[in-house]
Amino acid sequence: MAVTDRTTTRAPMDPARKTALIAGALYLLTFVSIPTLALYGPVHDPGYVLGPGPDTPVLLGAGLEIIVALACIGTAIVLHPVLKRVNETLSLGFIAARTLEAATIFASVACLLTVVSLRQAGTGVDAVVSAQTLVILRDWMFLTGQGFLPAVNALLLGPLLYRARLVPRILPVIGFIGAPLLIASAVATTFDLWGQVSALAALAALPIALWEFSLGVWLVVKGFKPSPFTAEPATTITPAPDRDDRS
Repeated sequence: MAVTDRTTTRAPMDPARKTALIAGALYLLTFVSIPTLALYGPVHDPGYVLGPGPDTPVLLGAGLEIIVALACIGTAIVLHPVLKRVNETLSLGFIAARTLEAATIFASVACLLTVVSLRQAGTGVDAVVSAQTLVILRDWMFLTGQGFLPAVNALLLGPLLYRARLVPRILPVIGFIGAPLLIASAVATTFDLWGQVSALAALAALPIALWEFSLGVWLVVKGFKPSPFTAEPATTITPAPDRDDRS
């Protein structure tokens, strides 16, 4: 009796599809820091450094933000092999902006972890001013980093995707709309026209958040649209020399 070999070999994933899948997953991963708005509540209390804590929410929020920082850099690096075919200068600019955004996140996390360390060390009243200074510094870093640089990212990445038609054009258009709104919100917050955590600030940030979330979902579910920029370069075959040529 013959035995039928049912073993099937799966075709390797297309490199462009793999790039889109990883980049989309990293974009979605950047949204894990949303709970930090609540987790960082205790550390904003001026009496936090004198009290018993809690430290766990702050430490958890710091861990989530570190994940976001790494994902920020990852999105730009993963997309670069495709984006550089459209415009290498803009693609490198996108990497630089994402790296700068990640740097501000790391610095802001360091500020809050220092406040936690001051509380755990029992430094007392003398540390209240230092702790509040670190919290204020963290808030300004958040404004310039996660409150401003995503607009710069949209203005760098959006034209690349729009020009190459790698995704539906409505997605980068959302980013184009959201970028000036986010910049205006950052300026308004700087001049104390409204709070950094307020309904108006959240409303101004919504289009950029929608742009990044929609882009992440599209890249994971659909990948890049067919484009010459995602096609693998043709392999040039050099003819072998004629061995019969004795001249």
